Amino acid sequence: MNRLPTPLPVVFTDLDGTLLDLHTYDPGPAREAVALLQERRIPIVFCSSKTRAEQLVYRRLLRIQDPFIVENGAAIFIPKGYFTVPHEARPTSHGLEVIELGRPAAAIRRALREIRKETGLSFQGYHEMTLEEVSRLTGLPPEAARRATAREYSETIVVDFGPADWQRFNAALVAHGLVCFAGGRFHTVVGLGTDKGRAVHLLAELYRRQYGSILTIGLGDSPNDVPMLRAVERPFLVQRPDGSWESVDVPGLVPVPAPGPEGWRMAIEQLLTQLAV
Repeated sequence: MNRLPTPLPVVFTDLDGTLLDLHTYDPGPAREAVALLQERRIPIVFCSSKTRAEQLVYRRLLRIQDPFIVENGAAIFIPKGYFTVPHEARPTSHGLEVIELGRPAAAIRRALREIRKETGLSFQGYHEMTLEEVSRLTGLPPEAARRATAREYSETIVVDFGPADWQRFNAALVAHGLVCFAGGRFHTVVGLGTDKGRAVHLLAELYRRQYGSILTIGLGDSPNDVPMLRAVERPFLVQRPDGSWESVDVPGLVPVPAPGPEGWRMAIEQLLTQLAV
């Protein structure tokens, strides 16, 4: 298919638990739907808590060459020359440009150390673990664990808080200009004001300036996807592995009756049928 659909659909998707299986990190049946989108030249934008290093692997695996949003909206990476309209981005490695929206990881880690002293709460960041510990915790092989720890704008933490401790922790984060997002299995701390929705809005505006009319679609599975799902026109929520859905408040949300990659495939096929593209 050579001609672009009008309006141009743009798919923003979470990775773990959505496009990728929550435990195997494999796209499985979602590959079929990825191919359908690519045949129609519909952009697929990763929007995940995963790092740049991690997302580059899945872009190569699925042969995706569109922009991608890392670390819960902390930065947008764009292939050089992808947009011809003027935009503010600085050159970086791998033939990419970057729009940075979040705080540097080093500053976030310093603040977390101060919060630990101030509150006495016990939590552990990825940067404080060995690769073997991260590998054991995530089920990732060592090289993949190394990519997961290569955080540039956030810190992933492991906690076991009750409600009262969460309240204290969140209050301390805000006092330091930080916020924590709960993902499918882990928690990500980023600068206050950083979220997937802000990055989606910014990138969607670039697509509008480039192509005119667009239709934004979002697919997620967990609470940290809510800002992204609220920022799009067609939000989809896939099931958790146990067959339930996260309780989230998103206008117009479409629950998909399957988890992870199978749910992703179903949502995309349903969407393409509705749009007749």
